[in-house]
Amino acid sequence: MDALEILFTASFWVAVIRIASPLIFATMGELICERAGVLNLGIEGIMTVGAFAGWFTVYSGGDLWAGVLVAALAGALFGLLHATLTVPLGLSQHVVGIGVTLLATSLTYFTYRLALPEVTSPPKIEPFQPLAIPGLSNIPVLGEALFTQTPLTYLAFLAVVLVTWVLYRTPVGLAVRAAGENPSAVEAQGISVTGIRMGAVVAGSALMAVGGAFLTMSAFNSFFFQMINGRGWICIALVVFGSWRPGKALVGAILFAAFDAYQIRLQQISGGIVPYQVFLMMPYALSILALILVARRTTYPKALMIPYQKGER
Repeated sequence: MDALEILFTASFWVAVIRIASPLIFATMGELICERAGVLNLGIEGIMTVGAFAGWFTVYSGGDLWAGVLVAALAGALFGLLHATLTVPLGLSQHVVGIGVTLLATSLTYFTYRLALPEVTSPPKIEPFQPLAIPGLSNIPVLGEALFTQTPLTYLAFLAVVLVTWVLYRTPVGLAVRAAGENPSAVEAQGISVTGIRMGAVVAGSALMAVGGAFLTMSAFNSFFFQMINGRGWICIALVVFGSWRPGKALVGAILFAAFDAYQIRLQQISGGIVPYQVFLMMPYALSILALILVARRTTYPKALMIPYQKGER
């Protein structure tokens, strides 16, 4: 099989959708935070917490969906910590975000070692299984790629639809967008900017954690250190690439996943002639290039990263 034929195989697109799914969850979560005016650099740690919390819940005897719920609650808890420090207290969003990532990651690894002190290899669980949609799954290539995925993948695409609807079709979404553009206008309407921003960060962090849980409960079947592997930082870039719009961010997530899946297959057909590090670098290099091209025309939320205190103008 040559390099071009890979792009037309069903297995390639199945892998693309699978790789994109956790990115979609986390990107939607980050997008909600930033549309409200808060940059959440705690995303990497929150995804790690979600990955562990969901997996450990199932490992301890819980249901898979209970694991998803616990992961979301754990993410929301760290989101609440981030929001409390950055919104009413007005601390640096950069410093708090990095601090949350370090705290969440370290606490997760400590809890893992505390709960499983004698484990030498990661214990496995029974993850979500692919769920074929009758009729649609029989469509050549597209059917196998989109309609034979696990339930969490379908939930990821549903999250895009839901986030889009809430942001652009509901009063809550209007308030969230206004809090990121002109918070004084929100206050003038008698709406709490602090409440809107804190709610957005908590909800967004819950989605980030579900993205992490996807890795341990759908893509893989165990938790291991460093499994998030920079996906959180990629999601922050995807929000910028998508111009803070859910639909365009979805396209960005699928595009990055395609680069990632493609480089894995290129390694297999290269025969070791090219160092594998070159292929590993490709998705990130192409993402940087895409950001450079898109960022020039991007309009970001005007109140992003700007603390707001009641009564300010």
